[in-house]
Amino acid sequence: MAVTLYSTPTCGFCRMAKSYLQNNNVPYTEYNVASNSEKAQEMVRKSGQMGVPVLDVNGKIIVGFDRAAIDQALKH
Repeated sequence: MAVTLYSTPTCGFCRMAKSYLQNNNVPYTEYNVASNSEKAQEMVRKSGQMGVPVLDVNGKIIVGFDRAAIDQALKH
C-alpha cells in the first residue's frame, strides 16, 4: 500500500489526517508542499487543487480530510 500525504505545517486538517493515519497504523510518506515546490507541483498535477491536505492512497486522490473516503481507499 502506498499512501502519500501532501501537507503544510500550519494546516489543522493536515494534522488531523496525520493523526488518523498514525492511529490506524497506516504507513505514509509526507511532503511539506510549503517548502518543497516540486512536490507542490506534483500535488496540483494529481489533484487539480492548491489546498491541503491532499492524500494519494494507492492512486486514489482525496482532497481534504475525509475520513470516509480515506477508509474506502484503504480497503482497496
